[in-house]
Amino acid sequence: MQNFRIKLSLYLNYFVFAILLNSVGILIQQSQNRYRVDEVAASSLEAFKDLSIAFVSFLVGSFLPRLGYKKGMLIALGLVFAGCLGMYWGNSFTSVRILFACVGVSFALIKVSVYSMVGLVTNNDKEHKSVLSSIESFFMIGIATAFIVFPLFYSDTDPDAWLRIYLLLAGLIAVSFIILLTADFNIKYEIPGTNLRDDFVEMIKLMRRPLVLVFAIAAFMYVMTEQGIMSWLPTFNQKVLHLPVKTSIYMSVILMLSIALGRYVSSILVKKISWLAILSGCLIFAALIVLFVLPQASGLQPKNIESLKDVPVIGYVFPLIGLFLAPIYPLVNSFVLSSTEKIFHSPMASLLVFFSAIGGTLGSRLVGYLFKHIGGDKAFYFSLVPMSILLLCLYFFSRLQKKSPVVNEIKFQGSH
Repeated sequence: MQNFRIKLSLYLNYFVFAILLNSVGILIQQSQNRYRVDEVAASSLEAFKDLSIAFVSFLVGSFLPRLGYKKGMLIALGLVFAGCLGMYWGNSFTSVRILFACVGVSFALIKVSVYSMVGLVTNNDKEHKSVLSSIESFFMIGIATAFIVFPLFYSDTDPDAWLRIYLLLAGLIAVSFIILLTADFNIKYEIPGTNLRDDFVEMIKLMRRPLVLVFAIAAFMYVMTEQGIMSWLPTFNQKVLHLPVKTSIYMSVILMLSIALGRYVSSILVKKISWLAILSGCLIFAALIVLFVLPQASGLQPKNIESLKDVPVIGYVFPLIGLFLAPIYPLVNSFVLSSTEKIFHSPMASLLVFFSAIGGTLGSRLVGYLFKHIGGDKAFYFSLVPMSILLLCLYFFSRLQKKSPVVNEIKFQGSH
């Protein structure tokens, strides 16, 4: 029962941050439409979010276990609560940047806490992969919620009506804060070193492990792919498929729901099928969607879009790439975390978030640059490069699984 309440707290916090963190695609679009910035300037929002995540996650991996996961998450919720109110009252591109900086700092605390605690509330490798995949699935439901709810606040008569969403989000954060504050976190765990300096040194030493180096590349490449597509899909729908603003956002929900479904299904399949087979097949099918579906968007002529049935077929098919991208991130993360001693889960999660954030920033910036200079109908082809590198990483993971004592000999223990 105690672990159930802890897991519920992790799910709720992840849901709230899913809405905020991944509204960046909507805000990229709104910044161009409302604040009149170009594609490259708008893509800087990803940097404000992800560089904040990267910087803070790199620092807190060794510090967070000493501070306490509960205190860290409470601080994160308080900071992002202030960011939402600042966005509502500020109503400028600068306010958007500040908001995402607050979201980035806060999410670093939340994600390192969540990834560290999953290992403390699960009992074996399969349960770890299943729980982490289901949490990431719930995260995608939060993102889909954002893409459904944001347009509901749009108004043809009041251009600032959409800002009221941030009052609603501030209310949700306050509820999440109260639930977390009253939750009973009585989990004991070890701390890597004897002081903060030793903790940080132990985290850096993890980078010497071949498994961690391959993982860093894999995390970087995956998030570069996913974030590039996710952040720019609303703009792709508007500028390439010529959909109205609201419709372009609603159609992006297909991607989020596809990823949520893919992660939920993978959390079940991984108990019966090799995770390596699942991921290899997913990468191949994702690449095929890019190669065979995207050419249909080239030279698409504008037409009157009065309902969802008028949307071009590609608007429905391309977002289904989420089904195949979905299992990669949680399964790779779980593989590496469950192959690492529990005492190092917090610093390992910190490195995970750090490389993911850097990949997300670069992915979005690259797509923004490509949108501006070669056109939106060709920009997403770049995803084939990181997908190919990910396939190579899976090969190395397979070899390391057979050879590395870290992977083969470390077994799950009970809570420390």
